[in-house]
Amino acid sequence: MEKDVKSAIIAKFARFEGDTGSPEVQIAILTKRINDLTEHLRANKKDHSTRRGLLNMVSRRKKLLAYLSNENHDKYIEITNELSIRRK
Repeated sequence: MEKDVKSAIIAKFARFEGDTGSPEVQIAILTKRINDLTEHLRANKKDHSTRRGLLNMVSRRKKLLAYLSNENHDKYIEITNELSIRRK
């Protein structure tokens, strides 16, 4: 992911200036990486090591979403709508 794209995502979802560790920012960055890898895997169906990494990212995002749902459900609804992520 390019630096300017990542900076734009961080600026959009950060709770305060310089915030890179909040669940919202982490979920947004993981979603961008997941979407990029999904496109890569459509073209390269036999790239199993990338598929394994993709599944790890999906799992990490799922855990972050569960945490955010428990801590701040309104923010969870907002971020899933904005990033077009299916809810459980």
